Amino acid sequence: MSMNLYRYGVLLLLLSMISLAFCREHSDLNPEHQLPRTLIIDLPQNLDHGTDSLREEEVRVRCRSWRVAVEANNLSPWKTIPEECVDYVKEYMLGPSYEIDLETVSNEAAEFARSVALKGDGMDAWVFDVDETLLSNLPYYAQHGYGSEIFDHVEFDKWVLEGVAPALKPSLDLYNEVLRLGFRLVLLTGRAEDKRTITINNLTMAGFRNWDKLILRVDEDHGKTAVAFKSNKRKEITEEGFRLIGNSGDQWSDLTGSSVAVRSFKLSNPIQSRGARMSEASWDIPELGAPYMK
Repeated sequence: MSMNLYRYGVLLLLLSMISLAFCREHSDLNPEHQLPRTLIIDLPQNLDHGTDSLREEEVRVRCRSWRVAVEANNLSPWKTIPEECVDYVKEYMLGPSYEIDLETVSNEAAEFARSVALKGDGMDAWVFDVDETLLSNLPYYAQHGYGSEIFDHVEFDKWVLEGVAPALKPSLDLYNEVLRLGFRLVLLTGRAEDKRTITINNLTMAGFRNWDKLILRVDEDHGKTAVAFKSNKRKEITEEGFRLIGNSGDQWSDLTGSSVAVRSFKLSNPIQSRGARMSEASWDIPELGAPYMK
């Protein structure tokens, strides 16, 4: 027992000498870092700046979460985007993220369209919304706070009448692809009938051609919700014998309700959202079925 204690004491003495030697070896280089030493956490030199940066990042995260909730139709009706999110929405719309999101949706829609075995009777149709789906009104919203202002129908109509809205390129690519595949194209918009000529001219100028139907609101449609209006028009289309295979729109009200397409594709739009209430119209979802699949 005494021999073991002796050996243990010698081992401790040896370790202590090694530790002391190590400290002295490094003391000339870092006299403040001798062992043992206190753990120091370096804080930003400008604490206020650091706090502002954390605040900015938190706002970005919360605004990103808000945008996701908008796209998922999880928010109650709203008239303007949150004031804190104006810069975030502007950056999103003008940066690459918006374009990439549109490309992702349009590419997926094109893949689906290519997977469908058309009947060959010319009655398989694809529905497109117009504003923020085929045509971009971002130049207008850039002059009106990127959604931070309450939507003004009078001012927006003035913009529409200029007829200079550019195409959303991913949507134009999808449009041309489904046209090439042999789908009949139906354009279903909430614009009023008196905007038909300027809408046709704008669409043509932006590169959209050879659609089969351009449906706008007539007098009897005014006062209807977007869901009710578009549901009714889709019902009329199906009653003509068309099969609605695909539907592309930036609003849930473009896509939901009754007489819906086999598959619907929601494009991003955090600037303006009309949403879609389940109570506004019943769901009527057709099944694709084996005859449609390649």
